Amino acid sequence: MKINNYICGNKKYCIMTAMELNAQIWRDMAAIADSEPLMSKLAKYLKKLVKIKNEDPTLMTKEEFFARVDEAKAQYDRGEAHVMLPNENLTEYLRRRGYDI
Repeated sequence: MKINNYICGNKKYCIMTAMELNAQIWRDMAAIADSEPLMSKLAKYLKKLVKIKNEDPTLMTKEEFFARVDEAKAQYDRGEAHVMLPNENLTEYLRRRGYDI
């Protein structure tokens, strides 16, 4: 079962699962583990990535994601959702909702 897909940097259309990507990262780290300068560069880069992740308001944990899904389901159950009809495009949907487009 594929959880997430990532595009490989080396091959033009290579798709990796999260597990495969994780394994590749560990293999690459093992290849440079005996080089202190390279490991130092890696540590600096990882710190930058963590900082970027912490600053990006669109990123969320798995728990946060599923909490939002649960809230959306609850809103739907309370009748607070708007549904597009089958074969309805966005323009038709907005017109049906009363927007002048």
